[in-house]
Amino acid sequence: MKELAQRFIDKECLIYSFDGSHQYEGIIKEVTDGAILVEKDGKIEMLNLDFVIRIREYPKNKNGKKKSVVLD
Repeated sequence: MKELAQRFIDKECLIYSFDGSHQYEGIIKEVTDGAILVEKDGKIEMLNLDFVIRIREYPKNKNGKKKSVVLD
């Protein structure tokens, strides 16, 4: 998972956790052996990589702007 998560460094992403009730969004700044550093609104958050089940780039519309509603 670490190697795959490194592909998203410096991209705005949606990150889904194991329990399904938590979804994080932000720019992935760093990926280490056990954690992902995510920046949003100037604040940095660290997520345990063991509980991450899905990472994807934030969806954009045809004009390149972030979609206002993301349905999964």
